[in-house]
Amino acid sequence: MSETTGNLLKGIIPPMVTPLSSQDEIDRGGLKKLIEHLIAGGVHGLFILGTTGEAPALSYRLRYDLVQQVCKQVRKRVPIYVGITDTAFTESVKLSHFACEQGADALVVAPPYYLPVGQAELIEYFEHLVSELPLPLVLYNMPGCTKVIIEPNTVLRVAEMPGIIGLKDSSANMLYFNQVKQMVAIRPDFKILIGPEELLAEALVFGADGGVSGGANMFPRLYVDLYEAAVARRAEDVKILYEIILKISATIYSTGHHSSNVVKGIKCILSLMGICDDFMAEPFHRFRAAERAIIKKHLNNILEILSRTIL
Repeated sequence: MSETTGNLLKGIIPPMVTPLSSQDEIDRGGLKKLIEHLIAGGVHGLFILGTTGEAPALSYRLRYDLVQQVCKQVRKRVPIYVGITDTAFTESVKLSHFACEQGADALVVAPPYYLPVGQAELIEYFEHLVSELPLPLVLYNMPGCTKVIIEPNTVLRVAEMPGIIGLKDSSANMLYFNQVKQMVAIRPDFKILIGPEELLAEALVFGADGGVSGGANMFPRLYVDLYEAAVARRAEDVKILYEIILKISATIYSTGHHSSNVVKGIKCILSLMGICDDFMAEPFHRFRAAERAIIKKHLNNILEILSRTIL
């Protein structure tokens, strides 16, 4: 295992967008700029090939290329988490070994999507998968995309398996989060990260180890500052920063009419900031001119707020 293993699963770990220049090509210059932007912002790790990274829409060739390029650019400065979610078991295993060879630190997997998996089947799947993996594994609860909840009792069973180190919860259900948190308390080394940033402050207060916040692609220091304020129990600072994050959700993420709007909004902001291209993999497309103009106004407003936010 890498020297960063002891620092896994804590703090702000952005689910990094995948900068694209065309349907099957990485925006290499943009990727380098994005990585440096995130690391300069103080993030505690990078999660690639997740939902925000458009992983299911990327070719296998491009996924492998992305892993290689990110690991080469990061150079062990922060841990790298690689999403290996796939409908084909062997493809998940193959990617995991490539990620390990390139220097990644951990793997992330959600339940295979398309045909919903039963909980007993899911436990068996995780058991079989972890025995084949060369790196620690993080479970990814994303029922909105997979149609399957990793139920609390399943998390408890799976948490006993060597090699499984934590859970990223993107259910947006704080009841679920709290149930899991209580149930796995018997294993203090099992970490829990929150996905939806609208719940980040609340989750940190109630014991989350960190957040996988898409907005940190755009404004990494904002999310890192909130995490540090929460850890230090500076309630007033948490409140100030959290209100800005909620404003991002209510403006940038609410532009447009589709479920892809969050990723479109993040990529549009990064393009406006001169960091990377905002090309989207099919079946999605970047924001058109009218939506881009709206996003630009929101960006200027957020930047103004950030410029006068003094903690």
